[in-house]
Amino acid sequence: MALCSRGHALKATLLVAFLLILLNLFGSRRDTAPMSATQWPKRTRPSPDGAGGGHQQQPQQATNQTIHSSNNQTGPPDLLPSSSQLLNGTAPTTPKGHNNEAKPPDAVVAAAAATATAIGDGPYEVDPTYEPLTSVEQKLAPKLQPGGQYRPRECRARDRVAIVVPYRDREQHLPVFLKNLHPFLMKQQIEYGVFIVEQATGSQFNRASLMNVGFVEALKQKPWDCMVFHDVDLLPMDDRNLYTCPDQPRHMSVAVDTFGFKLPYTTIFGGVSAMTVKQFRTVNGFSNSFWGWGGEDDDMSNRLKHVGFHIARYPINIARYTMLSHKKEKANPKRYEKLNTGSKRFDSDGLNSLHYRLINLIRKPLYTWVHVEISPEPYLIATKEP
Repeated sequence: MALCSRGHALKATLLVAFLLILLNLFGSRRDTAPMSATQWPKRTRPSPDGAGGGHQQQPQQATNQTIHSSNNQTGPPDLLPSSSQLLNGTAPTTPKGHNNEAKPPDAVVAAAAATATAIGDGPYEVDPTYEPLTSVEQKLAPKLQPGGQYRPRECRARDRVAIVVPYRDREQHLPVFLKNLHPFLMKQQIEYGVFIVEQATGSQFNRASLMNVGFVEALKQKPWDCMVFHDVDLLPMDDRNLYTCPDQPRHMSVAVDTFGFKLPYTTIFGGVSAMTVKQFRTVNGFSNSFWGWGGEDDDMSNRLKHVGFHIARYPINIARYTMLSHKKEKANPKRYEKLNTGSKRFDSDGLNSLHYRLINLIRKPLYTWVHVEISPEPYLIATKEP
């Protein structure tokens, strides 16, 4: 069975568009700059007829490389974004030092847009209306495996992604979340599973611990490559926002409608985020010390910086979300104190100090339900098999 290629097709499209823009910039500078002997390009050997066959491998290799300027470049190299910036969504829209006259011609933009449309990328229609969970199950369950897992039938997925959702008291949000997210993820041709990790009543909500629990319990079901930690009240609005894990941890909910589609601050890592299993273990997971609302995501941001990671993001026109309305949770008054002292606990507070009691684990039609009790008092990590 052939590998699913939608995600790589998107990367290839972005790289081709970047190269076309790059060629246009060089052409504009050659047309306007006076000719000199040093500006003549070096003679190069023509490519063989079959050289195009290997070009399909370039987008994957280019993600960790920078396209350097050639010897006949007439401007400084820092005017141009790297291909890794482009593929990670961090490239500026206009290269530094250029004005709007350096924009690509309409034909180039149209070609790139047509290619993106051909592979089905762009704004995704969100349906925020409530309908009963049983109704959503009737529509989506036939396409899913038990436990809310999905695997493309027409190709072999390149990515295995666990969607971990910390949850409590959001019965109105859950059906809306599932009816939007499942079709969105199916379109991306990834192998995935949705894990709703619900905290039992009796103690303050501990979102971070629930995400740690989801990580542990999801890996008992399947060897996932990537973990996406997802609030239940956020719905993605553009399917170019790929639910996969890049080389660096990715903050995915960059532009949320309730924040005016703007990034609140540069170090934010809350809402929706993606990390590889290795990355999550490297930072020892989330802190278990944040009870009540707030603080755990900023602590994770500090952990990422501490070990040398940086936060990757798609641009705001892609990483867009709508937030379902809900009553604001009571903030944790000690969150700033915990944040200020967090660096002392990075190695001792996290996955290696996680304590919970597994009450139940059920593979439901649209998701795997993980019901746990979390308490400041230590428990032995549960070993109950599903």
